[in-house]
Amino acid sequence: MNRFGAGSVCFPARVAFCLLFTFLIAISSASAETPGVTENSILIGSCSALDGPVSFLGRQTVMGASAYLHMINDESGVFGRKIQLQAFDDSYDPDKAPACFKRMTKEGVFALGFFVGTPTAKVYVPLAQEEKIPVVGLFTGAQMLYEPLKHEVINVRASYYDETREQVDKLWEQNIRKIGVIYQDDPFGKTVLDGVKLALQKHNAVPVATGTFTRGSVEIEAGLRQVIAARPQAVVMVGPYASAAAIVKQAHAAGWRPQFLTVSFVGTEKFIQEAGADAEGTIITQVMPPYDRTDYATVAMYRKCLTKYSPGEPPTFTSLEGFVDAMVVVEGLKRAGKDVTREKFIAAIESIHEMNAGLGPRLVLNYSATDHKGFDSVYPTIVKGGQPVLLTDWSSVGK
Repeated sequence: MNRFGAGSVCFPARVAFCLLFTFLIAISSASAETPGVTENSILIGSCSALDGPVSFLGRQTVMGASAYLHMINDESGVFGRKIQLQAFDDSYDPDKAPACFKRMTKEGVFALGFFVGTPTAKVYVPLAQEEKIPVVGLFTGAQMLYEPLKHEVINVRASYYDETREQVDKLWEQNIRKIGVIYQDDPFGKTVLDGVKLALQKHNAVPVATGTFTRGSVEIEAGLRQVIAARPQAVVMVGPYASAAAIVKQAHAAGWRPQFLTVSFVGTEKFIQEAGADAEGTIITQVMPPYDRTDYATVAMYRKCLTKYSPGEPPTFTSLEGFVDAMVVVEGLKRAGKDVTREKFIAAIESIHEMNAGLGPRLVLNYSATDHKGFDSVYPTIVKGGQPVLLTDWSSVGK
């Protein structure tokens, strides 16, 4: 008999078992540390308005993001990992947001992105902060996303305050001083109203009239009457495409034609489609350059990817923004390295300084540990001949 006893015969097997056990524990620990990351894939989750009153915005955002991710995956992904996007629907309804968020966390996503709307963002952001899940690219410019700084929230677009400041300052230069606001009575509408008030405050002024309507509704008559009574020279509309179309149609039908303006969330192309001839002359501030600027490298890439991965779909400002949001996600993953974690991902995006985003000289991507707002610039457009045209000369506005 071996002097070490019968048990010694199994010693090598025990070593192998221990090594295997240790390896499995290491894999389990790594997985727990970095959910949604495998050797071959990275899972990104999205809750967006794929149904309901602003489904155009949700579907366009996800389509644009998907086009960029498809291109990256066709090029072997990031460090050999394919980026998988799981997009769920919240119908732009904050009451549905908690369940949608829970579904994403159950799926074990690495990060979140491509959300749509302020009312739902107000629900998602604190949940993401609590779970320490990064969120990149929200189709909303609500100030609560920017101030105070939220470590897990990475904004790409300019804010509604940027948009309303551009609108008010340019109107003021044209001696248009009586400005009214008709807005969706929810966090989205109120944050844009606050932006208008802040912009007017610089000129020692306030809105001459305000009116409201219910989120997701086209019943805008009462709010419109309140604004018409003050006879403002210009009116900032705050709502998605269907509501904004109802406003301009009913105002024009009543023989009232002030200078109408709205922010990027309106869904420019859908607004023009629904408002028809009544959309003419409406000023819409954009946070992306016009999508006919194919001399810009990223716009040209977007147009090419859209044709390849969503054939037959026309370009829109919304899908271009989703495309750019996905670019930021991928840039962060590349900079974070192969051994990516959520914290490394956030720090990697914070390392982006003065980066040429291929969107023209005005849109330079810039982040830091104290600033999670990628872009500041705004592009004013005006509807002419049924198309959004870059507005470079405001001298004819309101004339």
